[in-house]
Amino acid sequence: MNSWTKEDLKIYMLIYSANADFSESKHEMNFIKDKIQNSNYEKLRDEFEKDNEYQSIQKIQSAIKELGYSKLAINDLLEEIKELFKSDDNYDILEKNLFRGLNKIIG
Repeated sequence: MNSWTKEDLKIYMLIYSANADFSESKHEMNFIKDKIQNSNYEKLRDEFEKDNEYQSIQKIQSAIKELGYSKLAINDLLEEIKELFKSDDNYDILEKNLFRGLNKIIG
């Protein structure tokens, strides 16, 4: 398990989610940068780029468990992800499917 903070997990999940449709729009990148409070964005972006889908999901699940996320905190995180998807006015089927998948995996 990484020694992620809750903020690191949030950043990683937003980066992961922004890539649901295989392209990060400028709106999505700006949305993420507006939502974060620390400077680990580039580090976590590099980590995401090196991970495959399975590794990403495993890291997310492990971090949620390790950080002791409550159901309410998970719901808040999922709401931010939904906001991210809608930030570029193009909430497409790939993003909807990823959201449903994340909801099942961590919800």
